[in-house]
Amino acid sequence: MPENGSAPISAFTNAANPSAPLRLCGAPHNRKGHDGLAALVKNELHRNPFTGAVFVFRSRKADRLKLIYWDGSGLVMAYKRLEEHTFTWPDIRDGLMTLGHAQFEALFAGLDWRRVRAVEARAPTAIE
Repeated sequence: MPENGSAPISAFTNAANPSAPLRLCGAPHNRKGHDGLAALVKNELHRNPFTGAVFVFRSRKADRLKLIYWDGSGLVMAYKRLEEHTFTWPDIRDGLMTLGHAQFEALFAGLDWRRVRAVEARAPTAIE
């Protein structure tokens, strides 16, 4: 079991699959690169890293993130380090947690993503 542990979101969304999920991974990334993170996704998290889903990993200190996703032609990896703060990281069970796009944007910006809530709207009853 894995250990718990300001670019726009469009930069990390597969253009061929913009609704692909964003998954937070409990395992710290340490010094892993593209292949090491893809192997971790496949072998420890039992997911396919080549689906277009974005997998987000943190460092042990929670001040750095690495993201990987398959864009249809290659494996993309991005890295972010916060200078004076840490990322708000959830208690991840079973190795993975799925975030919405707005929550991920808050996390990536160094904000407390738990405070991001979707606006509830009722469907209209009539169309004019």
